[in-house]
Amino acid sequence: MRFFAATTAAVVLSAATASASSDASWDKLFAKINGTCIGESGLDTPEATAPIVFDDATGKVALLLRGTMGKGKVKTRVNIMCLYDKKSGRASIAEYKWLGN
Repeated sequence: MRFFAATTAAVVLSAATASASSDASWDKLFAKINGTCIGESGLDTPEATAPIVFDDATGKVALLLRGTMGKGKVKTRVNIMCLYDKKSGRASIAEYKWLGN
């Protein structure tokens, strides 16, 4: 009976590992998210955080971006949140301000 339980546990654990995404696939997704969010942001000099991955039920990944925006010598420093939908590949952009600033 113990052998059966140990074998079952090994099969379940190996199946969970096999279904996990590889580092390469995560890197590819994160590169796509960065490109999409930075492109949508319109920032001249964008900096991005590491992706903030929400659970699979939401299917969303967020990036916080900061940089400058504007024409000529009038540049405004802005903070932007990008919410990327993994299913559709679309990004939503919104400016945010820190509390107290």
